[in-house]
Amino acid sequence: MVMAGWSTRTRRALRVTGNAMNRIMSVVVFLVLDVVDVILCVVYRLMDFLMEAQWKACYCSCSSAKQAITSGGKILLSENRGDYSKVLRLSSTTSSSSSSSSSSSSNYNNNYKNKLQLDHISDTLYRRPSMARMLLEDLHQQINRVPSLINVNNKPSIINKQKKRINKARSSTTTTTSSSSSTLTISSTFIEMILGKIGRHNSPASPIPRWSDCDCKTCNSWSYSGKDTLFVHVQAGPTNKGGGGGDKEVVKVENVVFIHGFISSSEFWTETVFPNLSKPWYRLIAVDLLGFGRSPKPSSSLYTLGEHVDMIHRSVIQQYNLTSFHIVAHSLGCIIALAIAHRYPGSVKSLTLLAPPCFTMPDKCEINATQYVMRKIAPRRVWPLIAFGASLACWYEHVSRTICFLICKNHRLWEFLIKLFTRNKLRTFLVDGFCCHTHNAAWHTLHNIICGNAGKLDGYLDGIRDGRTTSTSCQVNVFHGRDDELVPVECSYALQSKIPDARVNVIDGKDHITIVVGRPKEFATELEEIWMRSSCHQHPPRVPQPQPPPP
Repeated sequence: MVMAGWSTRTRRALRVTGNAMNRIMSVVVFLVLDVVDVILCVVYRLMDFLMEAQWKACYCSCSSAKQAITSGGKILLSENRGDYSKVLRLSSTTSSSSSSSSSSSSNYNNNYKNKLQLDHISDTLYRRPSMARMLLEDLHQQINRVPSLINVNNKPSIINKQKKRINKARSSTTTTTSSSSSTLTISSTFIEMILGKIGRHNSPASPIPRWSDCDCKTCNSWSYSGKDTLFVHVQAGPTNKGGGGGDKEVVKVENVVFIHGFISSSEFWTETVFPNLSKPWYRLIAVDLLGFGRSPKPSSSLYTLGEHVDMIHRSVIQQYNLTSFHIVAHSLGCIIALAIAHRYPGSVKSLTLLAPPCFTMPDKCEINATQYVMRKIAPRRVWPLIAFGASLACWYEHVSRTICFLICKNHRLWEFLIKLFTRNKLRTFLVDGFCCHTHNAAWHTLHNIICGNAGKLDGYLDGIRDGRTTSTSCQVNVFHGRDDELVPVECSYALQSKIPDARVNVIDGKDHITIVVGRPKEFATELEEIWMRSSCHQHPPRVPQPQPPPP
């Protein structure tokens, strides 16, 4: 008993010591990264000008606000809510031609620039406080809990003075309308970025990659082929089953759409799940999301949720005339899957979500939903390593661009070294998916999909729950690895709280990736059971159809 108690106290002490060391090291490392990111900002501005003959705006610059939007553009802003402001939408008065599967890549860029709306833009793109500022904010929250330090002898407190400085630094420009006393706020950097991406309606969009992006034929296959739709891998099943004589059993083909997660590709499914599916009457459709794999990677896109959903509509749903289908999605792809299910309530027969990033806001939270999710998904910690990588990708625009430059632009070298040192025994589809993207695509997709839609997920889930009927019931199944250090298991239970009949399966010993890669055969079997169960729930059993008698 004494030894057991001592062992428990020792483990507790080691855990506390390890957490403290992790916090201290994280503060030091990310304070240094704050400085490095500023230096890289200057370096990339000069390099962009030298290599592309024009200045490229970034989300951390501090230029003066633009006085007007060119080409008839219009920005609408919301009123201040506490310490934060939010851009509602931006619309363009220029006409956009209808897009088709045979249009060119430049037409794609122009069409989607005109359709862009800023209510899909996450404020985490241009509101990412430094580590020092976050430490000050944490200190203020701790001191605010002590009432005696708030006001002494009716003098303004240090906290209130510092809070005013932070609020002043958060907004670079404040505009007051003449018809109302409401204060509207927008970041000047944000205007500069939007002008750079959608203000040049008359300039032709070029599929030529930027100097820091990979220019190989694999990464830019969309520009060589001239297609403006997503890359789609289709494994089709037969349309009927039976022999040449006697009765023939009519088998309806079931369509299944697979959506991968962040910094991945369709090979995440085609190399794991597809070979292990035994039922032949499923048509399996795996897509490379916009900006990833062999799909288009337009440099002018902001990779909003609307753009991703529209591209899947044009490339999959419309292209293959899908009237009913199942969806299987992983991580970031779960948010896109929920948006599709909300958009097509009567078509989605089942939703299978793996590690969905559905974070629940606490009751008393001093920051908005987008900022809260950014701090949860990227906690600025050096350990675990997956949290450190997410923090680099989410908080530091130019550090992440440097990592993308070193890995993605030189992915052929890394693939060669991996095959050389592993003697070609290591399956490299994860490496291929990790390397085949651009920084512009990864940066905007991470912020605009995961962070920017944090406040919309409840609406999607409520719509899926309330929009189901007996004949069009969308079965929701969730899988989560218990050892997932990036998206906690609580996210799946939060989803279940919105859709009570959703089935949550927590797999022991699996994490964010091995939930699929580590058990492809088991997961394929589970998928077939889900599809069979949802089909039997919505359709009567199929019976053999007799052939007509001969004349």
